[in-house]
Amino acid sequence: MNDWPEGRTPDRRERYGRGSTSAEPEGARALSHVRRDAPPQQYRPPQGYDSHAPQGPPAPRDHDGYSTGQVYGPGAGSPAGPGGGSGAGGGRARGPRAGAPNWRKRIKIGAIVFVTALLAVSIGTYFWADGKMRREVDLSKVQDRPAAGEGTNYLIVGSDSREGLSDQDKKDLHTGSADGKRTDSMMILHTGDNGTTMLSLPRDSYVTIPAFTGKQSGKKFPAATHKLNQAYADGGPELLAQTIEFNTGLRIDHYAEIGFGGFRNLVDALGGVEMCLDKPLKDRDSGADFEAGCQELNGAQSLAFVRQRHQEADQDLGRMRNQQKFLNTLAKQAASPATILNPFRLYPVIGSGLDTLIVDKDMGLWDLMDMFWAMKGVTGGDGQQMTVPIANPNFPTRSDGVAVKWDTTKAKQLFEQLKKDQKVTVTDK
Repeated sequence: MNDWPEGRTPDRRERYGRGSTSAEPEGARALSHVRRDAPPQQYRPPQGYDSHAPQGPPAPRDHDGYSTGQVYGPGAGSPAGPGGGSGAGGGRARGPRAGAPNWRKRIKIGAIVFVTALLAVSIGTYFWADGKMRREVDLSKVQDRPAAGEGTNYLIVGSDSREGLSDQDKKDLHTGSADGKRTDSMMILHTGDNGTTMLSLPRDSYVTIPAFTGKQSGKKFPAATHKLNQAYADGGPELLAQTIEFNTGLRIDHYAEIGFGGFRNLVDALGGVEMCLDKPLKDRDSGADFEAGCQELNGAQSLAFVRQRHQEADQDLGRMRNQQKFLNTLAKQAASPATILNPFRLYPVIGSGLDTLIVDKDMGLWDLMDMFWAMKGVTGGDGQQMTVPIANPNFPTRSDGVAVKWDTTKAKQLFEQLKKDQKVTVTDK
């Protein structure tokens, strides 16, 4: 019996294939109408694409080059699949996208550049300012100096120097045209562990000027009793420092002096100084003319304010109180963040102040900054302001007219407390 359908003869079986009773499929035969010169090219992504993704082994292929469809790589149960530490669903872990900006690195580099630039500007400013200081006073030439005490003593002097003023300036500022220089104000600023004390010394104080040798003449002068400002007129800053040391027993560590022109320029560079007056103030000689209340004074007005004395009942002593008040306000404003953090204000202040400020040869920029901070501290309550105790403000003399006589007992106690850097208990009343 023929198992093949009708029409299928043995020769046709040979033509279309015999089939097999085996469980294994019959091997494939080449067909004449199908061209198999080479297996088709497998698609490959461009080189470098998704280079950060982990690469697995290639998919297995059969003997004709076709993929069997089996996929190897991160999947379920694999180390990178679920339970293996990768993302959900066995997806591949991706690194930073190629070409994306690294903001952490950029911020780090920017911070380094900023700090470096800030340090460079700060160092440059320091050396620029330090180079402008006029170190013209040599305290090492002072003779017979007392032993150094505790703390630091600054001698701050306001002179009537007209240096840098034109004839019109002298007229506008009511300074006159006197030759030479004299002391218009003198203060000892003591800083230490017990706060700051700003001590004014009346320029008419009747003191002993020690023996000295004239700078220009070389002539020797014996010790004599005169007004304190005579020492500066005769021997300049060095003799003034020696006279103050001789009469107080305090060793002067640093010296700072500013004239009329420098004072005006410094105030103008700050943009003015605000002062609050309890009463109207008018002085024809200094040019002061102010109403009561708070007001901003420019450089010329400030100079008139600190120089006026004729409206005060005690004249020179009243003027010193105004000077202390003004200098404290000036220092507070100069050391404020509004000045220090504003380069458009800081640099003019440094330039105008240091161009006309005369200091001793050993005074550095840090010493000057410490002096200003100490003055600012007095205004903030960290210290006190006072005048050397006075016994007679109208003491008659034979050659110098009326002078100021110190209370020697209270003054001696005050100077001893300052020298030992003790808390000052002496008052000027």
